[in-house]
Amino acid sequence: MIELIKAMPLFSQLSPDEVMPLISDNQIYLKSYSKGAAVYNQKGSCKTFDIVLSGNLVAYSLFENGSVMTMFEFSKGQMLGANLLFGNANTYPFTIYCKSDAQILHVTKNAISLFLRNYNFTMQFVGMLSHNSQKLNRKITMVIQKTLRENLLEYLRQQSVLQRSNIIRLPISKKQLADYLGVQRPSLFRELKRLKDEGLIGVSNRTIQLKDSRD
Repeated sequence: MIELIKAMPLFSQLSPDEVMPLISDNQIYLKSYSKGAAVYNQKGSCKTFDIVLSGNLVAYSLFENGSVMTMFEFSKGQMLGANLLFGNANTYPFTIYCKSDAQILHVTKNAISLFLRNYNFTMQFVGMLSHNSQKLNRKITMVIQKTLRENLLEYLRQQSVLQRSNIIRLPISKKQLADYLGVQRPSLFRELKRLKDEGLIGVSNRTIQLKDSRD
């Protein structure tokens, strides 16, 4: 496993002497998860820093009104827990589950504390914290400051850019899109109908045509 760990940029500047004792002590370990398995439950304690080695994970939050919002998606190479591990309230604000079979590298808080003595590791770790905070800030802005219409049109325009066409195919189901936007499906369907009635979009199952890019 040492070769696997050393191949990761975050750990590349650490010596085998720093890493091997922690592997032997089970403070750095691999764990496999099946599709649909919950890796962390909402309000569960964050005890390890994690790196996704394979598979895809989704983080979602369940609100008191019963709505579900997809917060983030994690794929190979992405990391979890960096912004929670050393906090006073180090509990996950959302549930994380596997969209597919996955393998995750777990690193304990104690191991991270030892690695933070290494300058190069520290700078990369701080950079990851900053990146994760920026992602969270963008999500909060989406939820608080924008209407469903604004968020929906922004998502469709992003897909239009990614797919290089004003006729796009939703890469997720409408149920998943509603979860991503933090609304119930009826609310999403009503907004899609309004946009269609106003001539801004055309809708045919999961295919949507953007007819006006101006709002």
